[in-house]
Amino acid sequence: MDQADHPTALLPGDVRIPLLGFGTWQATGEAGYQAVLAALDIGYRHIDTATMYGNEEEVGRALRDSGLPREEVFLTTKLPPERVGRERETIEQSLRALGVDQVDLWLVHWPPSEPGDLIPVWREMLAARDAGLARAVGVSNFSTGQIDELIQATQEPPAINQIKWSPPLYDRQRHLELRDRGVVLEGYSPFKASNLSDPVLTRIAAAHEVSPAQVVLRWHLDHEIVVIPKSVTPERIRANADVFGFSLTPEEMRDIDALGKV
Repeated sequence: MDQADHPTALLPGDVRIPLLGFGTWQATGEAGYQAVLAALDIGYRHIDTATMYGNEEEVGRALRDSGLPREEVFLTTKLPPERVGRERETIEQSLRALGVDQVDLWLVHWPPSEPGDLIPVWREMLAARDAGLARAVGVSNFSTGQIDELIQATQEPPAINQIKWSPPLYDRQRHLELRDRGVVLEGYSPFKASNLSDPVLTRIAAAHEVSPAQVVLRWHLDHEIVVIPKSVTPERIRANADVFGFSLTPEEMRDIDALGKV
């Protein structure tokens, strides 16, 4: 993976996030460590973890053992719902586990169960960013309405909303709503929510001599959507990174979009 080929999205504060990242959900223990180390070796420069995943120490160890300069790797972690009210303590624990002074992105993993906690949590996220503990802050699994509440209360939109996203879940209206608010869409579970044997995906894959999974990832990139595929298999990790040698035509993009809500 040539870093010069890596497309990025611009977040507030002049922070750039690589559109292709490496997800680490369920990648724990030694297998998780080896997977992250393999991903960094292959060329990924964006690693997504969370306090809830229980693997921040392994991610941090892989980052150190990779030998890469800290500033070359974009690092995301997330605040779990049960830590509402303990935001500063949680990010400080995450930084210690990861072995870094600052993460590039800190997300509210899920909206708080108590609606009254929504704005206080967001204010704490902003305070952590302003204290230099995170370069950017955002949310995950939030509705447009919840994001509007944050903006109305603080005039500060989340940098990102990380949500489940794939061709069958394509929702042009939701993508536009986020873009209109200055929020970057980041998709997770790109394959779990896709039918990789769908005739549209297999036809387009054959035309480009790639796999349907690679077509799904390229579709995200061509929509300028951040995507974080996950795997602990070196061959799959490598294949998921090999999506910079082709682009989809406008017609192919429309055909894939039509698999979801347009």
